[in-house]
Amino acid sequence: MKDDRFRKYIYWGVTAFVVIAASLALVFLITRGSGVKMAASMLAAILAPVTYGAVLAYLLTPIYNRVRNWTARRLEKKIRSEKTRTGLARLTATVVSVVVLLAVIIGLFSMLIPQLITSVMNFVETLPSSVYNLQLWLQQILADNPNVEQQVLAYYDQIASSLQVWINNEMVPTLLGLLGLSSTSGLGSSDVFTVLIQILAGLSSSLFSLMIILKNVLIGVIVMVYLLNMKEKLVTQAKMIVYSAFPLKAANKIVEEFRYVHHVFGGFIIGKLLDSLIIGLMCFVLLSWMKMPYVLLVSVIIGVTNVIPFFGPFIGAIPSSFLILLVSPVKCLYFIGFIFLLQQFDGNILGPKILGDSTGLSSFWVLFSILLFGGLFGFVGMIIGVPTFAVFYKLVTELVTYLLGKRHLSVEIEQYDQLNHIDEEKKTYIKK
Repeated sequence: MKDDRFRKYIYWGVTAFVVIAASLALVFLITRGSGVKMAASMLAAILAPVTYGAVLAYLLTPIYNRVRNWTARRLEKKIRSEKTRTGLARLTATVVSVVVLLAVIIGLFSMLIPQLITSVMNFVETLPSSVYNLQLWLQQILADNPNVEQQVLAYYDQIASSLQVWINNEMVPTLLGLLGLSSTSGLGSSDVFTVLIQILAGLSSSLFSLMIILKNVLIGVIVMVYLLNMKEKLVTQAKMIVYSAFPLKAANKIVEEFRYVHHVFGGFIIGKLLDSLIIGLMCFVLLSWMKMPYVLLVSVIIGVTNVIPFFGPFIGAIPSSFLILLVSPVKCLYFIGFIFLLQQFDGNILGPKILGDSTGLSSFWVLFSILLFGGLFGFVGMIIGVPTFAVFYKLVTELVTYLLGKRHLSVEIEQYDQLNHIDEEKKTYIKK
């Protein structure tokens, strides 16, 4: 009896300590939010190579596992030593994974980047004539409505002026800065030395930033290789920590939940990347057949934004439609219809085939999770928001089910439909 009372006091003491500690942590985050954010940003920059390596290892794990298992089966009859066979299988899988990664990176840089730069430069060069042609088209369409024409053209002039100012004052100087060049103009011969100093400073800054990126990527690839070859050991060690720190029932539940997290994130992210790649390729082929302008640029925009669930088609279609509108309003209408059909195909046929019901969320919760995590973490949040919320949703569902069962109440959702109250004595469900 004394032991039960003693355990009760310890339980309440630990609970009070946790509540006080959480309250103090919340107050600290509120009052010192900027400092915490700065420290988190510094820590993220330091651990950037590890983050890159972990993401790459996670994405390449399916390729690594298949090559390793296939190689091990092929060597089973030829090499008797299991240690040697395992080592060769891992080596082969590592080499294939690195080769696939390099092939993707080199292919992107050699094929996409030059053509994207060409498309952007052509857009900048043809922008004035495109703006003028679009203005003439609007005047022809609205010729019978002078008042509407005047208002529409006034708004159009404002938009066109803002776009040109942004290109001249923001985009072009940014590109020059990335190239290490100065956007200063109107300097005389006496300022040549100053210009050279600015160019050298810009080049030094750009080269330094490029070196940091290359360093992070190279270390990230090394981290990826280590993680691919020791991921099973890391998982085993994590399980040992969980089972040593928690009761057996709780430890089993934690391991089960992390297995579910891996299933949801792996199935959703890898499936969504494959789905977006197929959509991007289809967009490129069909837009080329339709002889649309900026085919590669538009296809890349559609493919990249398609990674975002629900909002992706709209986000990608808006800038793409604007680019085509400047060249041909009629083709812009064709493009909008094409995007609608393409996204219907993706949402109803291709997407379900690849992803299935990997998250189990309804359309409302998908929309809610994208808005929430997108607002908190930007583009990355919009990508990981759906699987993250799916995990949270499952945990809350299991908690509600557990608490209802503990109170000897029904866990069937139909019992609570049109419910007025539950009789306290008989535990009967009184409907409205």
